[in-house]
Amino acid sequence: MDAQGRGRADGIDPADQWVFDPKTGSYELRLDPSDTSGPSSDHVSPAGARSNPVGGNPPGGTSGPRKKPVPGARPGGRPLPEQRGGRRAGKAPAGKADSAAAAAGRRKAKPKKSTKKKVLLWTGGTLAFVLVGGSLGAYLLYEHLNGNIEKVDVGVDNEAVPDGPVNILVIGTDKRSGKGNTGYGDDGSVGHADTTLLFHVAEDRSNATVISIPRDMITDIPECPTKKDGATRNIPGSKKVRFNESLGQEDRDPGCTWRTVEKITGLKVSHFMMADFNAVKSLSSAVGGVEVCVAKNVNDPKSHLKLSAGKHEIEGEQALAFVRTRHSFGFESDLDRIKLQQQFLSSMIRKMKSDDTLTNPKKLYDLSNAATKSLTVDTGIGSITKLTSLAKELSKVSLKNITFTTLPVLDNPADGKQRKTVIIDEARAEPLLAMVREDVSLTEVKRKEKAAKDKADAAAKEKDAKQAALLKGPKAEPAKVRVKVLNGSGKVGAAQETVTWMQNIKAMPHAGNGGNAGPGGQKVSKTVLQFAPNQADQARTLAEAMGLPADALHQTDKDAAPLAEMTLTLGADFKGAGVPVTPPKAPKQAPKDIQRVEADNQICAK
Repeated sequence: MDAQGRGRADGIDPADQWVFDPKTGSYELRLDPSDTSGPSSDHVSPAGARSNPVGGNPPGGTSGPRKKPVPGARPGGRPLPEQRGGRRAGKAPAGKADSAAAAAGRRKAKPKKSTKKKVLLWTGGTLAFVLVGGSLGAYLLYEHLNGNIEKVDVGVDNEAVPDGPVNILVIGTDKRSGKGNTGYGDDGSVGHADTTLLFHVAEDRSNATVISIPRDMITDIPECPTKKDGATRNIPGSKKVRFNESLGQEDRDPGCTWRTVEKITGLKVSHFMMADFNAVKSLSSAVGGVEVCVAKNVNDPKSHLKLSAGKHEIEGEQALAFVRTRHSFGFESDLDRIKLQQQFLSSMIRKMKSDDTLTNPKKLYDLSNAATKSLTVDTGIGSITKLTSLAKELSKVSLKNITFTTLPVLDNPADGKQRKTVIIDEARAEPLLAMVREDVSLTEVKRKEKAAKDKADAAAKEKDAKQAALLKGPKAEPAKVRVKVLNGSGKVGAAQETVTWMQNIKAMPHAGNGGNAGPGGQKVSKTVLQFAPNQADQARTLAEAMGLPADALHQTDKDAAPLAEMTLTLGADFKGAGVPVTPPKAPKQAPKDIQRVEADNQICAK
């Protein structure tokens, strides 16, 4: 039987997964049957704690007085394979094992790592994502939970942890079928993109911005390929429809929402995660409730939310009612419900990051189980190993530097006084999106010491000034520019495309194709021009033609030979020959009226 009480399809007896470790003199749980390297003293049990010594309660077992150890027995009193008349392949005879155990008993035990450090090691996804309104939590571990995860092939195969910024599309579907999803009206709904958040993590992992996209926003949905039963079908795009139709309508899968969000924001999506109504119920219960605050008494007969003014710990059906209510706060609109969901999500992340959760093995195991059961992801993160790698990377962002906001919108003029839908407010949305694309935080990224920050800022300004000076001065004639172009953009043929453009359009006959930037077409993040001091005039000419920013110029210390070439390495920011590499400058601050919720602050819903 597995952790859910189901029979094991692989035929492995759970008792056989307990393996003696001569280093510690105790038994350890080994989940991977193919692992022949032996147990490690840092191995953790399904409940998130170090494996129990002989005679202790196994993970998930009942608490109470410990029984006396039974010589040669496994945890829980199960006999060893030798005692059952057999021996597993590859195991030492009993005599050798006994000798190893005796030797281990004479050794000085290694100091154990603190429980909190061990827990933090495999709970890197604490602040990853909890989707609300169809909520999601990513708190993932253990290969035996892989079977819980559903995967969708959206035709994009990204690495689990991509280089540069990370953009996770988190989708909450209003699907009304399946366990825990019925009884909320509109039973049988195919499931649309009811709640959508784009979780953007900066390249340096210093901050994260979460953008909510209103479901009733009118937009264009591009054509998208969907795979079903081994066949691929292209679903035609739609003009001026609700954003939530990017999922479910006409059999659209999450890949269609993915492509729609990229078109709206100009941000490249790395992965998606999707869950339904049941997720918010199971996840809120798994952490022992989520604290919310309301400024007034609430009694909403439609969502069945009933709370008195003040703070409350809510879970299960009550938590779902909280994130679904539209008639209890603000102007009773979907935009007000988004704010409520952001507050709930912030509180959920705080609870998941708290010591009360991090040091509670049962909560951690319940949370990982609930999350994987609720989760549908793209194939790029379709395993516990990949999800955990991603979650650990995202966990580098401090809670105080996570900000939630909503894509700015206006009432749709076509609706008249009915106000059923909204349209994007380009004047306010574009500065916000430009900031996100350039990794500018919506909250000031705090430093421990103000002096250290001032010093770093001064050094950065000095460096910027020196770089900017490289662009100033005389420029060489195009015919005298000598450059070798390397392709590190990840785009096939980019180097030759650029060389052809330089020679034919920019009159630079001495431009040459140097091939790939590294073995196997190694990809680099940014375009760089390397040159010697006596090639500065050529560098300025090329920088002007290519639209290179000052920080793309790298000057060496020594002069080059008279006919030596400069080296231009095309990076992932290369858009095409003749397209300026320099992006438009993002504002340093978001518009003052941009709605935002900071993850480390609790506010009361009004």
